[in-house]
Amino acid sequence: MLKNRVLQFLNRRGVIEVISLCVAILIWEMVAVFVIKDKGILPSPHAVFLAYFELFDLIPLDICTSLLHFAIGLGAGAVVGITLGMLMGWFRTANRALDAIIEVLRPIPPLAWIPFAIIWIGLTHSAAGFIVFIGAVFPILINTYTGFREVDKTYIDAAKVLGCEKESKLIRLVAIPFSLPYIATGIRVGMGVGWMCLVAAEYFGVSRYGLGYRLLCIFFPLQMMDRVVAYMILLGLIALVLDRVFRYFVDERLLKWKKGMVTQ
Repeated sequence: MLKNRVLQFLNRRGVIEVISLCVAILIWEMVAVFVIKDKGILPSPHAVFLAYFELFDLIPLDICTSLLHFAIGLGAGAVVGITLGMLMGWFRTANRALDAIIEVLRPIPPLAWIPFAIIWIGLTHSAAGFIVFIGAVFPILINTYTGFREVDKTYIDAAKVLGCEKESKLIRLVAIPFSLPYIATGIRVGMGVGWMCLVAAEYFGVSRYGLGYRLLCIFFPLQMMDRVVAYMILLGLIALVLDRVFRYFVDERLLKWKKGMVTQ
């Protein structure tokens, strides 16, 4: 009886997650305090927790600045990636013209574009957004291209039979709805890559605020490792929130029709 109650308790939503998180924090605390014994190498969880109180005034400004850079880059990446992906996936000529260029540019690491971001745009918010854009645009483009290439010819033929003859109507009424899951996946992957590029994008001092700027240009040179870890955790938590919000919007709003019938 007791065993069944314990199993029921553990099966409740979020219980196992909370327990595993607490165990991980406890292990971290023990290793930091009793094994490493040097907060310059591994700060303990309670030191990191206290760092948040010390940084209370700076954190909101840094978050807002980083979200601005991220929004600039992701927005531009979505517009360019979706547009080029649609053209390359639907029109064979466009694919032949752009494929080689895309495949040459795609493997270049986003960090390699930092010198050009500074030269072309200067030390501005848009320069940081440009690096995020480089990281986000290619996953969005590739997934959009795949979605348009995978459109079933049966759907196209059926639309033509029903009177949808114009290319623009086929794209709007057939190709785009079919490709939405692919596009959503591309944006989600692009969000992850773009967010990882954000720290490096802010490293070269486009602003006096920002999570990446504070972490690499202020805390790390001064060996404030408790604050470094605090901002690392903050980066992970914000990325988690952004991903959950995006998934909720896509699953519950945009692609709600994919859930189908719910079995009673």
